[in-house]
Amino acid sequence: MAERDTFIRSLHDLGMAAWFGGSLMGAVGVNGAAGAAKDPSERLRLSSIGWAKWAPVQILAVGVHAVGGIGLMVSNRKRLGKQPGAGSATAVKLVLTGVAAGVTGYSGYLGTKIAKHADEGAAGATEPSASSSRELASAQQQLKVCQWAIPALTSTLIVLGAVEGEQQRGVSGLLDLGADEALHGVKQAIRKVL
Repeated sequence: MAERDTFIRSLHDLGMAAWFGGSLMGAVGVNGAAGAAKDPSERLRLSSIGWAKWAPVQILAVGVHAVGGIGLMVSNRKRLGKQPGAGSATAVKLVLTGVAAGVTGYSGYLGTKIAKHADEGAAGATEPSASSSRELASAQQQLKVCQWAIPALTSTLIVLGAVEGEQQRGVSGLLDLGADEALHGVKQAIRKVL
């Protein structure tokens, strides 16, 4: 590959890292910590506060990832049209990114809905109590699915990004050298280490 796309690739990857990591940490850490509150009436309030503080970063992460992804598609448009499998991998990734963004947005909507019912209390951030209203219980059950779907979807996107990265490089290293050249390269590497 003659040209480098370090900046846009970094936007793409750092946005995804924050999106994946923040979603996973929130589902495990924020909800877990809030669920450990002794007072059931504090559980939803604390979880809602934590997620609300994360929301602007999450939106930024998704946006940064999208800008990087669009930049990579523009930069690689010729390769995407010619290289077998590249266009289809990008299309799958694009659809999954849209689904993940939709689930992320819907999770935010459910979170604001739950925050309005914080005074009802709950067994956990996504676990209703016996006294939870039907509306709260429904929102919590949906949010539980969504909050685990986001890390699952974004981790799949990370793997697809790795697949695309592998598609961009040809056979490299020792594999594209003859046996004598490869042996000579290994010997020189060993000498440098010793």
